[in-house]
Amino acid sequence: MLQPAETVKLFVKQPEQHYAAGQVIFEEGKLGDVMFGILQGEIELWVNGKVVETLIAGDVFGEGALVQPDRTRASTAIAKTDCLLAIMDQSRFLFAVQQTPMFALEVLKSYSDRLRRMKRSL
Repeated sequence: MLQPAETVKLFVKQPEQHYAAGQVIFEEGKLGDVMFGILQGEIELWVNGKVVETLIAGDVFGEGALVQPDRTRASTAIAKTDCLLAIMDQSRFLFAVQQTPMFALEVLKSYSDRLRRMKRSL
């Protein structure tokens, strides 16, 4: 089974994007219209000025803005290292969820894993 990030790569038509270490990918509270799959590198997610999680190659992030009615970002994403990211917009995300149920399950598992890690840290 493909990791969610690899599925994102398969369903996009635009080239992968490079981000340098320290570069902001998106900011908390801003509108979002794409999600990301990490092909290489690490991403830090920040909430209220604190790092809450570090994501690695194979992880996806930013999908919340594609499913929330207000489409806002719940965190700030910053490249911890140089990164190569696949990017998927909402129409391709919905297509992937519909046509590839295992992708939907992997995205749900990613969310569930994140929530479990956060609960353990409380």
